Amino acid sequence: MSSNANHSHHSGDAHGHDHGHHGGHEAAHGTFKSYMTGFVLSVILTAIPFWLVMAKVFSDPAITAALIMILGAIQIIVHMIYFLHMNTRSEGGWNMMALIFTIVLVIIALSGSLWVMHHLNANMMVMSPEMMRNMP
Repeated sequence: MSSNANHSHHSGDAHGHDHGHHGGHEAAHGTFKSYMTGFVLSVILTAIPFWLVMAKVFSDPAITAALIMILGAIQIIVHMIYFLHMNTRSEGGWNMMALIFTIVLVIIALSGSLWVMHHLNANMMVMSPEMMRNMP
């Protein structure tokens, strides 16, 4: 009786429970090789911007900043693929839809903030040091 009761207790499928397993979901767990690939890519994508800044590879800081931003975006993608196991098939595509929605919101928030700051900077009244001393 104990072996039968023990068997029915541990068979999660008979009760409709999956006990933390991804039954029915296509999200696969990573292998050691995929985790190491992600780790190596992350280290490389961290070392390159460090080298760009420390070695002063480009004289124009805007070029360096643009390359760091691009490498940062690539590193985000590497983390999502190799560590979060995100792809178009996981969770029936809802993960990808949530990601796209988040990206759109971030772009709207950042571009709106930059637009507001640019127009504030362009439309602010220039104050002389005398005017600043007399302010309350």
